[in-house]
Amino acid sequence: MATNATPLPSFPPGFLWGVSTSAHQIEGAADRRAPSVWDAFTAEPGRVKDGSTAAVACDHYHRYPEDVALLRDLGVDAYRFSVSWPRVDSPGGLDFYDRLVDELCAAGVRPVPTLFHWDLPLSLQEAGGWLRRDTAERFAGYAARVAARLGDRVTKWITLNEPAEHTLLGHALGAHAPGSRLLFDALPVAHHQLLAHGLAVRALRAAGVTDLGIANSHGPTWPASQDPADLEAAGFYDLLLNRLFADPVLLGRYPEGIGELMPGGPEAVAADLEVIGEPVDWYGINYYAPTRVGAPQGSEIEFGGLTMPAELPFSVREVDDYPVTDFGWPVVPEALTELLVDFRGRYGDRLPPVVITENGCSYEGLDDQDRIAYLDGHLRALHEASERGVDVRGYFVWSLLDNFEWAEGYARRFGLVHVDFDTLERTPKASYHWLREVLRGQR
Repeated sequence: MATNATPLPSFPPGFLWGVSTSAHQIEGAADRRAPSVWDAFTAEPGRVKDGSTAAVACDHYHRYPEDVALLRDLGVDAYRFSVSWPRVDSPGGLDFYDRLVDELCAAGVRPVPTLFHWDLPLSLQEAGGWLRRDTAERFAGYAARVAARLGDRVTKWITLNEPAEHTLLGHALGAHAPGSRLLFDALPVAHHQLLAHGLAVRALRAAGVTDLGIANSHGPTWPASQDPADLEAAGFYDLLLNRLFADPVLLGRYPEGIGELMPGGPEAVAADLEVIGEPVDWYGINYYAPTRVGAPQGSEIEFGGLTMPAELPFSVREVDDYPVTDFGWPVVPEALTELLVDFRGRYGDRLPPVVITENGCSYEGLDDQDRIAYLDGHLRALHEASERGVDVRGYFVWSLLDNFEWAEGYARRFGLVHVDFDTLERTPKASYHWLREVLRGQR
């Protein structure tokens, strides 16, 4: 891919520039926290492609001053990290986040914590995990504990990261922790995560938090053809991966036909939706690629490293005619514009300001010109969405560091900074230097 030779258009003053990471993927220091579902998952042979674990990962727990210095030198406004619930449940666990937040504030980088990024304490999983309503209530208590400790310095918060992926990959298809293969019996996991979000919003508001959002993953769903069967399948997929997680937060209701499938019965679900629909101050969107979907193909298929069961009422197809990342994901910047404009049309005034909480790509090498072209293209697409009436307030690159990429292990590199996983040496890539110049130009 080639980078556009013209300068990037200017984003408005106050636009928030940042990078993102997550605790389990970078922190390491597994001996300094309670076990999580991912520790149990990675201990099972065959679950992670290279057989690795995140016991050390990038050792951010011990090397955070070096990583904060990278953030300062990069020139970002904010750093989106996640708080490890298993670490907070351990003696002295919040002390680490105290130190991290102090270091960020001293460097002039705004801390933006995400309270849940898939690493549920193993003890809660063994008690039923997200299939139990009690986990949502426990999450609200955990959120209040973190806010009580960090809220004097942290003003912008995220409740959950990508409940759609955690439901689909972790509980429906078994590709991520906890490794359950429940298919549509995983719907209570979606509901309880959304309820956890709403309960946490209330708990954080009670703690004085005034700048709250959620980070949901979204992308356009493209039908494989105009055949009615493909259109129906694509509509159902879009409902599951987009509307199921956006409608309750933004509209206070489930898409038609979905609420009846949620646990507790109609009256309980209606009461829960009042909590789930608590207003947020902004809406986070993680965007990577569109998805092409068609009618079921009648047999179990492999797609993108996932086993897609035959009984699903859709099948995911290749998005042809576009370049792909090293992960095999299509690079379609204009689909980000499409997504945001469609969201504005669907939700209207119920859509608060939008922040892109993740956007990035996997490429090898220090001279990562393809990553530069990817980021350049997506920033232009984001600006186009803004020009077309979407209130966009920020953009976070995924990710600061190469890290433990879940079931892929260490085989995929999303970082602006290269990490040697033997020595843990950090080396900024060409994309890091490019983004630093972009940020200087924007200011």
